[in-house]
Amino acid sequence: MSSQRPLEPQIFPSTGFELIDPSVLLEEETIPNYMPQRFYPVRIGQIFNQQYQVVGKLGYGASSTVWLCRDLVGHDYVTLKIYTNSSRTQRELPIYKHLEKVQSNHAGRQCLRFLLDSFEVTGPDGVHICLIHQPLGMSLYELKMRARGKVFSKDVLRPAIRQLLAAVDYLHKEAHIIHTDLQPNNVLMGIDDTSVFTEYENDELEHPVPRKVVADRTIYLSRPLPFTFGPPVLCDLGEARLGDEEHQDDIMPDVYRAPEVIIGMKWGYKVDIWNVAMVVWDLFEPDHLFKARNSKGQYDDAYHLAQMVAVLGPPPLDFIKRSTNSLKYWDENGDWRGLAPIPPISLETLEQRLTGDDQERFLHFLRQMLCWKPEERPTAEEAIFAPWMMEGLFDSSDG
Repeated sequence: MSSQRPLEPQIFPSTGFELIDPSVLLEEETIPNYMPQRFYPVRIGQIFNQQYQVVGKLGYGASSTVWLCRDLVGHDYVTLKIYTNSSRTQRELPIYKHLEKVQSNHAGRQCLRFLLDSFEVTGPDGVHICLIHQPLGMSLYELKMRARGKVFSKDVLRPAIRQLLAAVDYLHKEAHIIHTDLQPNNVLMGIDDTSVFTEYENDELEHPVPRKVVADRTIYLSRPLPFTFGPPVLCDLGEARLGDEEHQDDIMPDVYRAPEVIIGMKWGYKVDIWNVAMVVWDLFEPDHLFKARNSKGQYDDAYHLAQMVAVLGPPPLDFIKRSTNSLKYWDENGDWRGLAPIPPISLETLEQRLTGDDQERFLHFLRQMLCWKPEERPTAEEAIFAPWMMEGLFDSSDG
């Protein structure tokens, strides 16, 4: 914390912005089953906890809104994540508190976003948990959507995955935490030029964002931070679990789910390794590896498993026998019951950007992580030093 005197609060414009028609649904109002009383009515210029002054809205989700703030005490900028009063934040905050206790100089620590502060605020309709973090830029997903062909080149992909694996290795080895929600949206680019914050604040002072006023609140348009090239940082521990406990609940975004999760088996750290493979594929290829949709376009466990059989080959019989739930999909001999057709696909036919030895090395890297048996998947550290990943350190001609 700074020893300097606290900054004076900024006075933000009360006029000069576009007022949006109240009948137009805006931002969080577009979320299915939106209920305004669940969201705290944040105002630009408002000061939280006698320290954090809201500068602008960075984004929103089903369970929170995110704001850029001036830290008046610390003479810095931070992000404020303010949860709905009905959200399941009891999982995320204890995980961050657990992380604070971990004493380690592991290199992966710098690849992970930590909690700077937390507090509660009482709104008109209940109590809201607030988390303070370092500000970060766009996600790997947003970066991919801006890339040529909406895919990463190898020279962009490898360093990003190296950072992700380092963060996962820290979580697993030092903190004993399973993330369970690794996806491109949860890896954000670092900010290498802090002048973007003062520019952001000046933009709000000179060109206030459009907004709408309804009843007891103002709904603001988000103003994202500009594009930045800092190192990627793993975020969002809202679905994380303590790794040394036994788990069997349903986790992971549907198309990212590991086989042991789909079947309802006990799971552990290695679900994150499966997830890393999904992230690698999603960033390098135009489509998900497993679409997992039935003929009606709905997510379907049987179709998901059928696609895994096509790509990975049939699961080992001793894996199937780990859960009686497997008998829904395979018989006692390990033969597929046919709840969904096994499509005529393979990793080689699905991967269309590489050829020859180049493709073979890339797919070998993926296959190491895409094992039916979790214990056969590499650790995060082993994946970092996989031949395909090491190749990127010495080959300046990545494409």
